[in-house]
Amino acid sequence: MKRIADLFFETKTLKELPRSGYHFLGSGRESVAEHSFMTGFICLVMSKTVPDIDREKLISMGLIHDLPETRTGDLNYVQKQYVHAKEAKAVRDMATGLSFGDELQALIEEFNQGKTQEAKLANDADQLSFILELKKHKDTGAKSPEKWLPFVVERLKTDIGRDLASSIMETSWDNWWMKSYSEQAPAS
Repeated sequence: MKRIADLFFETKTLKELPRSGYHFLGSGRESVAEHSFMTGFICLVMSKTVPDIDREKLISMGLIHDLPETRTGDLNYVQKQYVHAKEAKAVRDMATGLSFGDELQALIEEFNQGKTQEAKLANDADQLSFILELKKHKDTGAKSPEKWLPFVVERLKTDIGRDLASSIMETSWDNWWMKSYSEQAPAS
């Protein structure tokens, strides 16, 4: 159990680890944990709409896809041109001593290879999480998301990923509550 407690404390650091790409975006901020939660939630929703997939695998991939960043940090696209993270070593070291360590390693490797249907969906969920952030920033007046959004949308590999991105782009970030907004107090 102490090894699992170590894993919990290590994973908890993702709450404080900022996603580095926002430095180039010029607005916004998000922790790796916030991003991973949203990616996992998108995977949950996808698992309910895509037939014949391993739902647990899909949701698990979404939740843990950035777990190695506890050891490697979050390298953005510019940094990756100059720095090579030893992600496989980070995952191996992280998984050592855990009864389910091999499963963690296999899930992250499958996600990174992006070949299975679950991995393609989880990778799309990863991008959709970013698209949601960019769309909100665009809707609230930031200019740079307009440059970034086409590149991120282009990364999508599945029909459901592209369909969800299209719906996100057609929906205002505050539509979910503004459509029923009223200055009138609800009747008691």
